[in-house]
Amino acid sequence: MRIKADLSLLLVAILWGSAFAAQRFAAEYVGPFLFNGSRFLLGALLLLPLIRFRIKLKKSEQLWVLAAGSILCTASVLQQAGLQWTTAGNAGFITGLYVVFIPVILLLIFKQRMHWLVWVAALLAALGIFLLSAGGKFQLAPGDGLELIGAVFWAAHVVLISQAMKRMDAMRFAIGQYIVAGVLNTLIGLIFEWQTIPGLIPAWWTVVYVAVFSVAIGYTLQAKAQKHAPPTDASLILSLESVFAAFFGYLFLQEVLRPVQLMGAGLILGAILISQFTPSGEENKT
Repeated sequence: MRIKADLSLLLVAILWGSAFAAQRFAAEYVGPFLFNGSRFLLGALLLLPLIRFRIKLKKSEQLWVLAAGSILCTASVLQQAGLQWTTAGNAGFITGLYVVFIPVILLLIFKQRMHWLVWVAALLAALGIFLLSAGGKFQLAPGDGLELIGAVFWAAHVVLISQAMKRMDAMRFAIGQYIVAGVLNTLIGLIFEWQTIPGLIPAWWTVVYVAVFSVAIGYTLQAKAQKHAPPTDASLILSLESVFAAFFGYLFLQEVLRPVQLMGAGLILGAILISQFTPSGEENKT
């Protein structure tokens, strides 16, 4: 089941990476909060028929959904806000540090001691993301602090999903978190980005593409896969999103991939291979 779950997460990384080009196009027309709100709400709407438009959640399940949706919204808000004062390379690298924060969270909060290979893989993946996103060059910028806080929230989201999947149905959880994140993003967007609403017309296809593949399929597969994949596995495999984003950027946006970036992609792949040699249980037995 772990291998099947990891393959599902690989598909998620491909889908998220493919959405990068569409998101870049949308950024020219519509504000990030309105874009996020539209894609999350449409993603939820597309999945509602699968549960006959009825979301029945217990009070305890509602708390998990509210927490996940709020964290998802906060992480995306911090990431987009940070991008106003830092480079895309810095943002990509710092956000990717969530692969390191996840074992730290599991250790400090859940008292799970990680196998030493997990730490090696996480650090190797972080180095790979650095080379791929920042090209081996890094200069501090004012928005980097927001990106760093956002990376902690992305890590918390992955860990929270792993915990929630032990307690509730993946589909209801997924739809619920989309609604929460969608409503919060939309409210923020209507307050601060109302002037970009007309931009939804030329960018409509990007909203549909990302809502279908990144949200409805991607995030839902992530939730289902994390029923069986440890959160450290999930973070490392999902870090391939940056590799596929670079690949699709090269394919559709004519962006150049330098040798140092290809080396970074190789390090990420190596980190994922290392993670597959760790025991399925995440506690360090040594």
